[in-house]
Amino acid sequence: MARLIAERADVIPLLAEVFRTYGYEGASLARIAEGTRLGKGSIYHFFPGGKEEMADQVLAQIDEWFKLNVFAPLREGAHAEQGIAAMFDQVERYFLSGRKVCLVGVFALGNERDRFTAKVRDYFAAWVESLAAALIRTGRASDEAHALAEEVVGGIQGALVLARAFDRTDVFTGALRRLRARLLSS
Repeated sequence: MARLIAERADVIPLLAEVFRTYGYEGASLARIAEGTRLGKGSIYHFFPGGKEEMADQVLAQIDEWFKLNVFAPLREGAHAEQGIAAMFDQVERYFLSGRKVCLVGVFALGNERDRFTAKVRDYFAAWVESLAAALIRTGRASDEAHALAEEVVGGIQGALVLARAFDRTDVFTGALRRLRARLLSS
C-alpha cells in the first residue's frame, strides 16, 4: 500500500489547513491527527517540538512561498509594474480568490500572537517593504510609497476578512481589482 505522506514536507500544508480552520489554540492533537491522517507517534516523529514547531514550520513555508512568488518579483523584477501586477495575480491565486484566509493574519489576531510576534511582523513588514520598493521604482516618493503599500496590504487583508464574513469571493476579487487599478493607473 502506498504511503500518503512520505516526509515532513508533505505534512506542512495539511497542518496549515488545520491551523487555518481552528487557529493555533483550537488545533488540538486530535484535530491535527485527523487533518494530517497521522497518528500521534508519527506527528511527534515529524515534529518533536510539538504544536509550536508545527506552527513555526507552517509559517516558514508561507514566508518562503511569499518571498519567492510575491516579494522577489516586487523587488527584483525588471519592470516594477509587472511585479505589482504579478503580486495581485499571485495573491488572488494563493488565497483562492478569497476562499482561503490568511494564516499569518489568523496568528496575528489570536492568543498565539505573542508567541509568533516576530514571524508575523516580519512577514507583513517584508510585504510592505517589497511593495513600497516597487512603487518607488514606478516614480512615487518614498513616504507616499510606504503609506500606499501599508494601505494596500491592509486592504488585501481586510478584503479577505470581509469575503469570509459575507461568504462572497467577489468582495475579495473586487478589492484586488480596485487596489490594482489604483497602483497601476498613475
